[in-house]
Amino acid sequence: MDKKRFFAGLVTLCVVCALLFTVSCTKPKVKEESATMETVEALPAQETEKAAQAEQSAAEQSAAEQEAVAAEQAAAREAFVNEDIHFDFDKATLTSEAREILKRKAKWLEENPDASIVIEGHCDERGTTEYNLALGDRRAKAARDFLVDLGISASRIDTISYGEERPLDPGHNEAAWAKNRRAHFVIR
Repeated sequence: MDKKRFFAGLVTLCVVCALLFTVSCTKPKVKEESATMETVEALPAQETEKAAQAEQSAAEQSAAEQEAVAAEQAAAREAFVNEDIHFDFDKATLTSEAREILKRKAKWLEENPDASIVIEGHCDERGTTEYNLALGDRRAKAARDFLVDLGISASRIDTISYGEERPLDPGHNEAAWAKNRRAHFVIR
């Protein structure tokens, strides 16, 4: 009988252990599977969110870069238009300063191949109207010829002379006259 009892106790012990093992292993497995499923489901959502944030960040950076480039281009265009070259009294020869300015203008024109310009020749009020129109024409053409020598197509450059008709400074002294002896650049 002791053998039967021993055997029954051993079987009972095995059954209890098996039940405990099954019950304790099943619950964590369910939790683990549940946690794994949540992780698997959350992973694509997190990746999608990260990808969306990266795209938004790239779009914002691209927009900022485009805005910066546009501002830089507008500033360069403004500088091109607002920087005149000046001439000595009764002269149409380019000064060294005028040549440097024209080199910058040529660079801008190379970077903007669709742009075409008009060079306006201006004079001070001294001299006859006819003489000043001819002098303004020679000044505008001197600037055009220098730009052409730098590689800018002559077909992109027109010239016009206003002589003394459009003074930058209406004064009647040397300081005003020096400002009015110029070539002005207009982008078409």
